[in-house]
Amino acid sequence: MSEIAIGIDLGTSNSLVAVVENGEAKIIPNEWGEYLHPSAIYFPTSGEPLVGSRAKKNLLIDPENTLYSFKRLMGRFFFSEEVKKAREVLPYRLVEGPNRDVRVEVRGRTMPIPEISSIIIAELKRIAENYLNQPVSAVVITVPAHFNDNQRQATKDACQIAGLEVLKIINEPTAVALAYGYDQEYQQRVAVYDLGGGTFDITLLDINRDVFEVRSTAGDTFLGGDDFDRRIMDYLTGAFFQQTGIDLREHPLAMQHLKEHSEWAKIQLSEADQVEVSIPDIVSDEEGPLTLSAVLSVSQLAQMTYHLVQRTFAVCDEALQAGACKVHEIDGVVLVGGQSRSRFIRSAVEAYFNQHVQISVSPEEAVALGAAIHADQLVNRKSNAVLIDVTPLSLRVATVGGYTEIVIPKNTPIPIEYTKNFVTARDGQERVRIRIYQGEHKEAKHNEMLGEFDFSGFRIASRGELVIAVSFQIDASGLVRVTATERDSGARGVTQISLSQSLSADELKYLAGGTGWSNADIRG
Repeated sequence: MSEIAIGIDLGTSNSLVAVVENGEAKIIPNEWGEYLHPSAIYFPTSGEPLVGSRAKKNLLIDPENTLYSFKRLMGRFFFSEEVKKAREVLPYRLVEGPNRDVRVEVRGRTMPIPEISSIIIAELKRIAENYLNQPVSAVVITVPAHFNDNQRQATKDACQIAGLEVLKIINEPTAVALAYGYDQEYQQRVAVYDLGGGTFDITLLDINRDVFEVRSTAGDTFLGGDDFDRRIMDYLTGAFFQQTGIDLREHPLAMQHLKEHSEWAKIQLSEADQVEVSIPDIVSDEEGPLTLSAVLSVSQLAQMTYHLVQRTFAVCDEALQAGACKVHEIDGVVLVGGQSRSRFIRSAVEAYFNQHVQISVSPEEAVALGAAIHADQLVNRKSNAVLIDVTPLSLRVATVGGYTEIVIPKNTPIPIEYTKNFVTARDGQERVRIRIYQGEHKEAKHNEMLGEFDFSGFRIASRGELVIAVSFQIDASGLVRVTATERDSGARGVTQISLSQSLSADELKYLAGGTGWSNADIRG
């Protein structure tokens, strides 16, 4: 009997789990036949949290204790601009963690984002085990191609807390390419345009039968369907203010109703030319309850989100340039992500690439299916498909004056290892400290700090006499590892990496040991 590993698409809006069965990848439904599971968690006053559709219903009842869109917070610093924006719109409370990470305070408990994400993953694991009628312990999980090391490590931590061994982390567009081209004998250059609930990625791949080689990738980890919903909300709040003089932004519960209806209107406009949004009793004034009523058309939505779509094309320009590729050299364009279902986005993408998009894969299912295909290849040691991915961000080290220099450039094929020599800067120096960053800016403050690397225990020598070889490795999952060796003696000495975002070993062990919510009796 073949070993079983599942593929998980942990999405901002929705999550899916898939498996290869009898040689075919398929999405696994829960006991109610649902394939698409909202990435939402509700914490009641007592008992275990609710997950998925049952949790999402509580957005309108108890928004402060219903968590959603937390993937956007994965692996981020509390003081980052992205978290600042999130704090302005999310109804639940964000607080700073001990590692300067962002955490959520809910029902008197402070939870790191990996623990929250692990609740969704644990539910998907449960769904898979119920369907397969056997335990599942291994997973291939996907992340946006532009996720940095902190975000990838946080995703891996979430899986560990949920009781799953991560066989590999693969980029969402790469998973899509697998779902699109695996076993199809294609020889094409493909662009995967991935616009999900919270992130956008564009990846260019060369498919040569079952060899999938990424040429370049680019993305924006804070651009997605949530931003389109917010433009509709802004339009509706403005219309209501003109009618009544009441600012709905001062009414949190009304804003949750507005968010729900904005998402509904956006989905309806994927097929209809216009839609009427009507929300009775949204707020009350001196004369009684008021109804919000407004008409929204596809053309209005396209106009109010024009700059968001253009932001995606700026990223596409970057990927094409990095991949030394012209638009006319693209053989196929694959759309993925729920937001890509919008007609005006599809039209805009077809105009940009000057061709019709491929419709052979489901925009919402392709990521999970590709992850399942790769999981099956890994556990059953199938070598008929080769994935050659790239690192989405440059790896850098700090230099003098607050600047950095590149160690491994972005879009370098992974896995990759690069060794750089460092020398002691003063007589009798006992340790070398190196700060590690990811990003594309020369100035350190504009990049993401991954952590500090300390090397000690080497022989004491004069300034510049001792050479320390530091090896920077990026594995096939895009995770960064750093080791050091004294060049002359070959001694490895004592090395320690202080990671900026990762959970401590004790905290991770504590959460993975059954203490956290994810290991409790979660109700889907």
